[in-house]
Amino acid sequence: MNQDLALRLLGEVMQWDNERSTQEFAWLQLFSRFKYDGYADYVAGLRFVESLASWLQQFDMQDREAAYGFVRSRVLYFSEREIQHLIELFYPDVIEPMLRAEVARGLGLPEYLIWSRAESLRSFFILRRRCLFFGLSDGARIDVFRRATVGRISNEQVLLAPEISSDKWKRVHIKLQEDLQRMNALDGKDAKFHYIFLLDDFTGTGYTASQRLLRFWENVREVASSMLDSDWKLVVHHLIGTSKAKNDLAKADSTQQETRGSDWFPFVKTSFGLVLDDSIKVTFENAGSFWALIQKYYDPLIRSSHTDKGGTSDIRLGFGDCALPVVLEHNTPNNSIALLWSESKRRETIHQMRPLFRRRQRHIDFVVDGET
Repeated sequence: MNQDLALRLLGEVMQWDNERSTQEFAWLQLFSRFKYDGYADYVAGLRFVESLASWLQQFDMQDREAAYGFVRSRVLYFSEREIQHLIELFYPDVIEPMLRAEVARGLGLPEYLIWSRAESLRSFFILRRRCLFFGLSDGARIDVFRRATVGRISNEQVLLAPEISSDKWKRVHIKLQEDLQRMNALDGKDAKFHYIFLLDDFTGTGYTASQRLLRFWENVREVASSMLDSDWKLVVHHLIGTSKAKNDLAKADSTQQETRGSDWFPFVKTSFGLVLDDSIKVTFENAGSFWALIQKYYDPLIRSSHTDKGGTSDIRLGFGDCALPVVLEHNTPNNSIALLWSESKRRETIHQMRPLFRRRQRHIDFVVDGET
């Protein structure tokens, strides 16, 4: 749809006069161009303004201003450029400082001298080669990380998925041995990995991240003794996370350490490119009149066995009652309020929810009649 036509349609949906339309269209054109039009899961042929007009039409006329005001002032949208920037910061802000600190401790040097001495510089390059990097999901954009670290991290060190076959493990291990032999670093048969980094895009509660850690442990424990140092280190990095997820992931690791003992990772560190403070949550106190819309415009049938794992049967406020206003350019987290991302079927007595930023569902419940 032509954007001018879409803007006129939106003006009619909102019943704005000319002065208000002029003010709002300027903002909409700017943010559509630089942010919202880049969302990956719009229906073909639609962009933000068209999607916004359709989304607003699900509300009664008297409620549309509150809905629009929420989008205007509270939605936190991470664009492709911003996500890419967070990925590019992963190496200089997290990886390199950790490796530099370990080399400095091993040689008994202050960190600032690492780059000025041949011995410490060589130790740093060797340790960096003894790292492996895995993407935990499609949103990790591990391909972007690979391109951002060209010349520092080799392609053989970057793997697209955390669950790889035993043959793949053997191949990456053999390549490590060959590279360290060329560096005259270690006897090839003794070369082992020291760091494993897991990269993902977002965590709201820490639940999915914890489940992925459990699965990764089952995969890596089979090769730990032959391909990993006895004191190897695991680093789980999320580009964006909430303060709740940060705290809960630390607690989950402590619990696993206590209950499983040696049958767990010897060392786990979690890191974040950006931590969202609790104040970002949508609450009764800060949502204004939009809070009533969250309660009113809801289809209880959008819940599933997967959303129930968040501990609530009502997902108005998103998975785990996170109540986030967050949208990522490649998908909307189900931790965000359902009005932003959920879509439901038309029924006579239940509100049909329309998404502003349609979510790509990774888990679907299938029922007997073939519908979901």
